[in-house]
Amino acid sequence: MRLLFVVDPLETLKPYKDSSVAMMRAAVARGHAVFATEARQLYIRDGMAGSACTALDVRTDDDWYRVAETDDCVLKDFDVVLMRTDPPVDTDYLLATHLLGVAETNGARVLNRPASLRDFNEKLAILNFPQFVTPTLVSADALEIGTFLGEHHDIIVKPLTEMGGSGIFRLTLTDPNRNAIMETLTRHGRRAIMAQRYLPQISEGDKRILLINGEVVPWALARIPKAGETRGNLAAGGTARAQPLSTRDREIAEAIAPWTQANGIFLAGLDVIGDCLTEINVTSPTGLQEIMAQTGHDVAAQFIASIEHVCTTTVAFEA
Repeated sequence: MRLLFVVDPLETLKPYKDSSVAMMRAAVARGHAVFATEARQLYIRDGMAGSACTALDVRTDDDWYRVAETDDCVLKDFDVVLMRTDPPVDTDYLLATHLLGVAETNGARVLNRPASLRDFNEKLAILNFPQFVTPTLVSADALEIGTFLGEHHDIIVKPLTEMGGSGIFRLTLTDPNRNAIMETLTRHGRRAIMAQRYLPQISEGDKRILLINGEVVPWALARIPKAGETRGNLAAGGTARAQPLSTRDREIAEAIAPWTQANGIFLAGLDVIGDCLTEINVTSPTGLQEIMAQTGHDVAAQFIASIEHVCTTTVAFEA
């Protein structure tokens, strides 16, 4: 197969932890050709989606890639186009999904589906599964958020478009900065944010559970907050601990798996704190390398094998 990865600049990817690098290495190990491009390089010419695509010689050491050649390519000529650009889901990101939607119309198989990347905000997607969600408010109104805080006494507030723990705050009734924080996050009432009741189980980790084409990976990656933190995100200094799924973890994952398949979300990362679902990551879920390193379960190889199966048993998505 020929796989095209739409990623952030190659020189910014960290070979020891980046899941996209693990996927590329697994693809090459299974005999496939790997190419890379950036969202800014996508274009439409005469109705056909294309990009400047770099053929990669992918290696297993820290100096993990060599550029073989770069050429203009038509996206439908690849077996799979993998959208792995990191958030924020800003205007540039959304425009890229529109261009990838044209590629899909041309006949390309794009994973995850561009329409789903647009339609399912990673924070708001949990509202499709209220049975698994802690008390939650989405609003730009500081008074409403203040009322919510008054009801629950201890809450988490976060923007709807960021990643890696960026912009997440814990608020209590006695926090002298709570009004300033709400004004900043809501941009003085112009932008909705999410508020959720604080889950003390965060001390046991913010668990990442992966779904690959509807199949539940049997290991979760618990991100344990460092001392003095309420965020478990690895980007915020959390410590990664792979662990088997609990009964509740599996219940949540198996309930969401059919929904991901129905919406063309080939790879999803569910975030679970305690018994509650907190996010459904669809843009560029991570955690593959940490699970492999600690358990020996090669999630990247499982991911590529699942792509192989899909490519040999189905046709490209109908737009």
